[in-house]
Amino acid sequence: MIMSVAANTYFVGVDVGTGSARAALVDVKGTVLKQCVKAIKTWNPESDHYEQSSEDIWRSVCHCVKEVTSDTNKAYIKAISFDATCSLVVLGTNGKPLTVSNTFNSEQNIILWMDHRAQAEAALINATKHDLLKYVGGQVSLEMEIPKLLWLKKNLQHTWAKIWRAFDLPDYLTWRSTGVDTRSLCSVVCKWNYDAMNMCWSAEFLKKIGLEDLCNNNFEIIGERVYEPGAAVGDGLTNEAAEELSLLPGTIVGTSLIDAHAGALGMFGCLAALESTDKQLAASLENLQGKLALICGTSTCHMSLTREPCMAQGVWGPYKGAILPNYFLNEGGQSAAGILLDFVVKGHSQYAAIQAKLGKNEHIYTYLNNLLEKMAKERKYEDICYLTKDLHVWPDFHGNRSPIADPNLRGMISGLNMNADEESLALLYLAFVQALAHGTRHIIDNLVKKYKRVPYNSMLFCGGLAKNSVYVQAHADICQLPAVIPDEQEMVLVGSAMLGACAANTFGSLEATSKAMGGTGVLLKPKSSTKDFHNRKYRVFQQMLEDQRKYKGIMEDTK
Repeated sequence: MIMSVAANTYFVGVDVGTGSARAALVDVKGTVLKQCVKAIKTWNPESDHYEQSSEDIWRSVCHCVKEVTSDTNKAYIKAISFDATCSLVVLGTNGKPLTVSNTFNSEQNIILWMDHRAQAEAALINATKHDLLKYVGGQVSLEMEIPKLLWLKKNLQHTWAKIWRAFDLPDYLTWRSTGVDTRSLCSVVCKWNYDAMNMCWSAEFLKKIGLEDLCNNNFEIIGERVYEPGAAVGDGLTNEAAEELSLLPGTIVGTSLIDAHAGALGMFGCLAALESTDKQLAASLENLQGKLALICGTSTCHMSLTREPCMAQGVWGPYKGAILPNYFLNEGGQSAAGILLDFVVKGHSQYAAIQAKLGKNEHIYTYLNNLLEKMAKERKYEDICYLTKDLHVWPDFHGNRSPIADPNLRGMISGLNMNADEESLALLYLAFVQALAHGTRHIIDNLVKKYKRVPYNSMLFCGGLAKNSVYVQAHADICQLPAVIPDEQEMVLVGSAMLGACAANTFGSLEATSKAMGGTGVLLKPKSSTKDFHNRKYRVFQQMLEDQRKYKGIMEDTK
């Protein structure tokens, strides 16, 4: 039952991604009324090191919030909440930035999520085979925070000795706005090896891996108080933060989520707009346990919920209560998705020539999608998928996050020739899109067939790649699951706003909030006619993995 809510009730959702900060003004129906984006700075001082600045990010957040609320009576804005990448923020005394960089620049006090410097530290942690690792697919990822903290201790002692607080970026934003030192259950259970089953930090685990320092003073460096997503924090915005954000002091602040998890929250309540004759399908699509949410941006995260825990090697989780209470989250992912397609397309010899002839509002992926349709028509193919019959890709150019969890895997391409025209670019782009979709099928098969998870009934898409019809349809066809694209495209921002709505008790529980603000979406059904073709290509996809392992075996004894 949806509670009666005044029409002039608004929420602000803030999303800090890899390259920018965004804010949106969102109404009670989950519609983004106004949004603003501002770039944030990233340093890449050496290979695999990616660093950012908490001060730079906060300034960008304040700019965006001021912009989206400039024409709105601040009394109507009931709450604000944050989501962000799972990046490590390090602060010294009085909350001042502490360097995480070999450059010793104090401004560079964030280790970005995609930073891969902590490979040795992750391996050391995984070698312990600690029981907590079963909740991260059997091994911790070097993208998580505990390996990064261990790297700091081993490599930057002058920083380590001065740490006052270490935050996940979304928790930092909550602290910066309220002055209250809390952590989101989402952040700590998904990225910090927090024991959600017992709702506590494991001193035994931290001591075993050499981070006993974090146990001091009741774990104050990494957070004594852990809140569920959507819980209200303190007394809301402090006077200082309210002035910086141009909002009213005391405006309610909801406990944060990681950015991809905010997108999942936004989409879990979304329903497909169906014909009245599709009652059976409609009922199936309402089953929360059957939904796979794909948050598709620089990377792709695959989120799904179950009532009972599902232990799966190579897939993170089950994380208890990480998004919704009484549900366990499993999280798969691809470390490089949108960034991989950009890498392939921008590196082709035809990229500059195509860009030069595009209209002001025309995107190169739209151009390539249209070119693929033309090519298929000329070759009398009933579907563009057949164009890549002899071109195959293994897409892990930045390692595999799921379901193999091997950061050392690399990309492979089979079927290259010496063509360098526009059509060769279109084919290569399509092969990479299909490879990413095969990667999603690989995750699904791992969970459902090997680990007996509840079968999926649908996929939901948000993020930049969700706007690419070829990408979404390829997933529907390759995974043989209907795909839902929300009518509201900015579901990460909506999910962030939902946290504030929940904190303000607008609709009651967070699950009720998701349903009330999730809206509807367009349904793309899988094509049965291409099923055999995709099954064959999926067999090639799997064989490429085995081939890569053989190559490594042949070469492993060489210097």
